Amino acid sequence: MAYHEHTDHQYFRNLRQGAPKAVEGFQALDNAVFNNPDATIPLKYTELMAVAVALTTQCPYCLEAHSNGAREAGASEEELAETVMVATALRAGAAVTHGWQAMKFFTQH
Repeated sequence: MAYHEHTDHQYFRNLRQGAPKAVEGFQALDNAVFNNPDATIPLKYTELMAVAVALTTQCPYCLEAHSNGAREAGASEEELAETVMVATALRAGAAVTHGWQAMKFFTQH
């Protein structure tokens, strides 16, 4: 058994059975974000933003779904590569700014 498997989505039914109202709310939110014909931001950019967030939260399932979604919405490989590097810069920046905190704690004691 692997930590992340392509068949893991089957356990969504367990969530649906255990917390049906919450799952329904999540699905409604997801649908409103990714299937909104009145959205101001084009779906391609919404999907690329989702990829960037998935990279920073490190969700492999989101990476797969939204990388595919970005491609289907017309994103190019170059756009995906730039998205990856934007997320990389933000994650690195977060490490630096948390490093400030580490330095503060270290020097205050």
